Amino acid sequence: MRLSQFIRSEMEAILMEWEAFAASLSPAAAQMTSLALRNHAQQILEAVALDVETLQTSEAQAEKSKGRAPKAPDAGETAAQTHAMLRGPAGFDINQLGAEYRALRASVLQLWSAKCHSQPIHPEDVLRFNEAIDQALAESVSFFSLQAERNRNLLLGMLGHDMRTPLNSVLLTAQYLGELNLGAEVSEAVAVIISGGASITALLDDLLDYNRSKLGVGINVKPADVDLAPIFTAEVELQRRANPQRRIELHVEGMTKGRWDGARLQQVLRNLLANAIQHGRDGEPVAVTLRGEESAVHFEVKNHGPTIDASSYGEIFDPLRRGPSRDGGGGYSTNLGLGLFIVREVVKAHGGHVEVRSVDEETVFAVHLPRKPDLV
Repeated sequence: MRLSQFIRSEMEAILMEWEAFAASLSPAAAQMTSLALRNHAQQILEAVALDVETLQTSEAQAEKSKGRAPKAPDAGETAAQTHAMLRGPAGFDINQLGAEYRALRASVLQLWSAKCHSQPIHPEDVLRFNEAIDQALAESVSFFSLQAERNRNLLLGMLGHDMRTPLNSVLLTAQYLGELNLGAEVSEAVAVIISGGASITALLDDLLDYNRSKLGVGINVKPADVDLAPIFTAEVELQRRANPQRRIELHVEGMTKGRWDGARLQQVLRNLLANAIQHGRDGEPVAVTLRGEESAVHFEVKNHGPTIDASSYGEIFDPLRRGPSRDGGGGYSTNLGLGLFIVREVVKAHGGHVEVRSVDEETVFAVHLPRKPDLV
């Protein structure tokens, strides 16, 4: 019996094995009905059977085995894609999704072999069946991953938006208490609240920017005529108040006016300072230099501490990569690793570039901004 004929004639037996295996995938399957466990399995098998008996070129078969079968422009959602879309909300993870296809492959071939024990098995059918299963698996995994990524991005956006209002209320209340002059102890407590709130606000900004970049929107910049000197002075002063134990120096020279997004570049400086303070050695200053030239403005943030290996220069700007902790104990820092990624994206959106150099326990992040930026 040819494999496509076997799949159609023994559909119920195959589906029973699919259902039994799906039911073992806890905890998601614990409360699922038989219909939910079988979720589009019959349609997947029917598509596989049709694929096995359809004539195809060797090139088409090779592409299909790699999960790259061409799809007609007007073709709708496949059964494998629908299956993946329903498995995600049901609580299945991607490993369980893949396991279903591995179990399906094994059960079909075992049942077919038992049915044809006295008849020859066509090797071509096995090859075509495996190609069709690989294609269905690729469609499911791709669709599942896409849905999971969309859900994560939506969650990040909602988190950043919904947390901002109560956080602003906390900060405004703290500022009000600070203005009442209720004594040194209250003023110190208010300073701690404001510093912590500023850190959370910066983290939310980074999360929202990261979310926008993952959605393909990119970092939004609104250029205007600004002078970076007072903007940087204000940010440095803010960081001095938030980190009274650290010495932060600012040096300004040359003409620092141009057409940029001042708030975004203040965010760049804030993230670079946070990075320098976190990874710099206690007792050593963090130095900011802002220098204006005819065609561009450059600024640097320098700290003294552990040297960054040159092989890591490219990776440290990647999102969700955390540097080693300052204690040198082999752990990692507690931030999300988004700060330097945001720095790179904002600078890139201004038509500039950022580079790092780290030699003899001195690390410098240097930003270069053209005065007439080619905004992206």
